[in-house]
Amino acid sequence: MMNNEIPAIEVAGLRVVRGGRAVLPDLSFTVGRGTLTGLLGPSGGGKSTLIRAIVGVQEVAGGEVRVLGHPAGSAPLRSQVAYVTQAPSVYGDLSVEENLRYFAAVLGAPAADIPRVLDEVGLADRAGALTGQLSGGQKARVSLATALLGAPEVLVLDEPTVGLDPVLRRDLWSLFNRLADAGRTLLVSSHVMDEAQRCHRLLLLRDGRLLADETPGDLLARTGAADVESAFLSLIEKEEVPV
Repeated sequence: MMNNEIPAIEVAGLRVVRGGRAVLPDLSFTVGRGTLTGLLGPSGGGKSTLIRAIVGVQEVAGGEVRVLGHPAGSAPLRSQVAYVTQAPSVYGDLSVEENLRYFAAVLGAPAADIPRVLDEVGLADRAGALTGQLSGGQKARVSLATALLGAPEVLVLDEPTVGLDPVLRRDLWSLFNRLADAGRTLLVSSHVMDEAQRCHRLLLLRDGRLLADETPGDLLARTGAADVESAFLSLIEKEEVPV
């Protein structure tokens, strides 16, 4: 199989147990390259656990997770996979630009990337601001900017738009789509169902199992619902399981 034919993410029979409970009892799916996939579902449904497994920081009880053909978390993926956590992972006592210079040095990314990512996340005018004095939404954007440094093939974003105003959410989803159009693969988790329409494909997760793995259009057609939130509720009521 050629490298470009290998899925960006392959999850097969994934089982994660936490506190004696199977948070993810048996999960399988693939994510194609150059796609924007939304991982949606209510809080507590297993989204963050799944994301941690994909980036290789979650202990698993069974199954397999591969990214770009390699085991999740393995050395070849360190420069190929970018991960943005729910809580901003930046230094409050450094300015925005200082944070980016630090992470660029760690990642081996060129300094020329810094103005680009600042512009992409809408923080060009805050480069000199102390990160600890920024709003929660601005700190989240600094974290996203660090993930965009260099040229990672896969971006895994855990609730990247939480707490952001509607205009900024719209702008970031436009950025996500541009990145996918340029060949990057993005897996973006959210509990905001109206963001689903901006994705190429949807994974609807509830209680650790997939209720749907399809395009937004196919999901609406299958359920006869007017929007993704209604479709999700319909699947719950019918206890429908994907083929």
